[in-house]
Amino acid sequence: MNTTFHLVRHGLKERQIGDVSLTAEGVLQAEATALHFAKATSPVTIILTSPLRRARETASMIARHTHSHITEDPRLRERANWGDCPDQSFEEFIAMWDRCTSDPDYIPPVGDSAKQAGERLASLLTELANEEPENSNIIVVAHGGLITDFLVQTFTERELNVWHSDFITSQNQLIPECSITTLIHDQGNYTIEAFASTQHLDSNNM
Repeated sequence: MNTTFHLVRHGLKERQIGDVSLTAEGVLQAEATALHFAKATSPVTIILTSPLRRARETASMIARHTHSHITEDPRLRERANWGDCPDQSFEEFIAMWDRCTSDPDYIPPVGDSAKQAGERLASLLTELANEEPENSNIIVVAHGGLITDFLVQTFTERELNVWHSDFITSQNQLIPECSITTLIHDQGNYTIEAFASTQHLDSNNM
C-alpha cells in the first residue's frame, strides 16, 4: 500500500522571538506552494500542520487553494523554538540548536533532542500510512529541523548523500522555506522521490 508524503517547510518567518507569523515574502512563498499543489494531478487527501503560527499560516494557504481539510498535530512542532525559554538569547538558542544537531541524543533545557523530534515525525507518518486509504497524497507542513531530524534517522548517510554531499554535516542549511520533500511509503519503507524542491518558487511562478 503506497502513501505519498509531501514534507513542506513553512514560508519565511519574521525573525523575532516567540510564535511568529510569516513575512510578506513568506506569504508569497506559501501562495506559490498552494498553487503548485492545486495544479497537481493527484488530489490532496489531507493536510497536517505544526501548531506553530508560521506553519499554520502556510497550511491554511494550501488548504484554501486545494479545498483540503487541515489537522494540527503537536508532533509536527520544531525540535525547539526560540522563545520556549523566555530568558534565552538568540545566540544561546543557536548554540543549543547546534549542540542538538551534532549530538542527536542531547536533550536540551527546552524542546526535544534531534532523536526525539525525528521519532515524533516518524510515529505520525507511520500512523497516517496505516490509517489513510491506499494511494493517499498527504501534505505535512512542518519545520526544517524536524524534517532533517527524521531523514537522518530514517535513511543511511550514503542514501542521503545522493541528494547532497556531506548531508549530515550540512543538514541545517538544506531545507529552504516552502521547499517540498516528497517521500513514498511502501510496506514500511521510504523512498525519497524529491528532496527540498523549490522549483515551484521560481520567479516565473510567483
